Amino acid sequence: MNLLDRAVLLAHILRWRLTWDRRDTAYLPAETLPAKFKSARAAADMIPDRACVISCGISGNARCSILFWAVRERFEQSGRPQGLTWISVGGQGGRGRAPGTVEEVGLDGLVTTYIAGHTETVKSMLRLADAGRLELHTLPQGEMIQVIEAQGRGEQQVHSPTGTGSFLDPRVGRGSPVSPNATQQFAHADGDNIVYTMPAIDVALFSAPYADRDGNIYFQNAATITENVEAARAARRNGGLVLVSVAGLIDHDETAIGLAADKVDAIVVNPRNEQTGSVAQHRHWTMFTAGANVDAQAAVERLRFINKTLGITPRRSQLDHALARLGAQTFADNVSVGATVNIGVGLAEEVCHVLYASRLHEQITFTTESGPYGGLPAPGIFFGAAINPQRLESSAWMFDHYRKHLDAAMLGFLQLDSRGNINLSNRGPRMLDYVGPGGAPSIIESANTVLFIGKWMQGAKVSIVGERLRLDKPGKPKLLEQVDEVTFSGRVGLERGKKVFYVTDLAVLELTDAGLTLRAVMPGIDIERDLLANSLARIVVPDDLAPTTVPASIVTGKGFQLEWAENSV
Repeated sequence: MNLLDRAVLLAHILRWRLTWDRRDTAYLPAETLPAKFKSARAAADMIPDRACVISCGISGNARCSILFWAVRERFEQSGRPQGLTWISVGGQGGRGRAPGTVEEVGLDGLVTTYIAGHTETVKSMLRLADAGRLELHTLPQGEMIQVIEAQGRGEQQVHSPTGTGSFLDPRVGRGSPVSPNATQQFAHADGDNIVYTMPAIDVALFSAPYADRDGNIYFQNAATITENVEAARAARRNGGLVLVSVAGLIDHDETAIGLAADKVDAIVVNPRNEQTGSVAQHRHWTMFTAGANVDAQAAVERLRFINKTLGITPRRSQLDHALARLGAQTFADNVSVGATVNIGVGLAEEVCHVLYASRLHEQITFTTESGPYGGLPAPGIFFGAAINPQRLESSAWMFDHYRKHLDAAMLGFLQLDSRGNINLSNRGPRMLDYVGPGGAPSIIESANTVLFIGKWMQGAKVSIVGERLRLDKPGKPKLLEQVDEVTFSGRVGLERGKKVFYVTDLAVLELTDAGLTLRAVMPGIDIERDLLANSLARIVVPDDLAPTTVPASIVTGKGFQLEWAENSV
């Protein structure tokens, strides 16, 4: 980006930062509209005590901020509503920093049970759980969506193989409860499956771009749709309410209606609604909309600049770029042309960008569990959206598509153990350390090939010297005899015939019947001194493994060319 582009983006960020908590919960449009058009405060007044509420959206996308604020204001002024159960499928918090997220309702007595797929960003809820004032539960996002769909049909549970052998499986783990004070259980064993359930949804809250004056809801120019329609159907089937926040009013268009007016109980017009984090809906960015065709590389640079300026995503080193190239090469060697691929957050995003830059992306389809199909998954606060998506689907459609067609997934990890088990859900003993499994269990269950991308050690110092790596100072091992929490069971993965790879900055491992098997080593890395001495996990080293399997071009990037393996085409 040139200096002018940077200046424009800095002005954009500054304007957002100075106004990001501005709201008017009493606002109503000046024109006369049907009675279902209400202020945010009036909509919040409709929520009864002890209701089960679901809010939709993911990360910075489609936050129903004005409704969060209105619920909070009402509670602070009147003590109502109280004793709510709150459901968030995707991560909807602001890490205790950004206002206008689901964290606004994380007040003692307002919410007493919180159920979510991803919890790491919702600090207010985690603090309540730490203090024993809130029951915290987690479930895989794909199965949460299925339960929401089931409630829309008048059913209350789903049977799924997802999570078998993990902490979600009550036969070997704790099931849904995270906090020690939890008295409820939303995961039950049933033969080879787990039965997932959730409380009946009474109120559905979500944000949409527009409504017409008849009360129909429209999703064009959205960045994500997530579970909006499914949540609305569930709430209505359960005799509950659907409350929608929109950025503005448009003319009636029968062909574009996303949710009919008779399925909506209250519409709040909030001109400050965002398409995604920092981007006002009325000035939406085309890059995120269905069928967009902008300069993808320029778009990536814009999003990375915003994330770095906000301090949302880590600054990537040359070693990280080398790891991304190694991950991309492992992907190209083991995944076939035409694959449908899910991309997770973190270093997996960097692998995705290498695949994109190599143009291999033209022969595969990237997807995100929140619904974007095709295009390039967006990073940081924009996660869940995509640049140039072919189309936007619901999360329900996407997880159903995964169950039938997902070829590969790239995800991060916190810990890996001798059995090939992965912990990607729990950073430590406090509730504030809890990440949640997100959509990973559902995605892994569906994928034929899974690449876990991460570092061999936490906090190690590794230098690039010429065309080789040098381990200057070991860090804390991430390869353990046993992980602290099993989010993915290596045993179950093998039984289901999955190809599983663990791509790190120092080496590549594959899960085989023999265990964690070393497949490739970065140049300069010594197997005994650098790898085995810094792993508590048992690693199988084949007799014929060359110590410099990885070409120098992966380390340096010079002359690096990514091509499909012959058997992949």
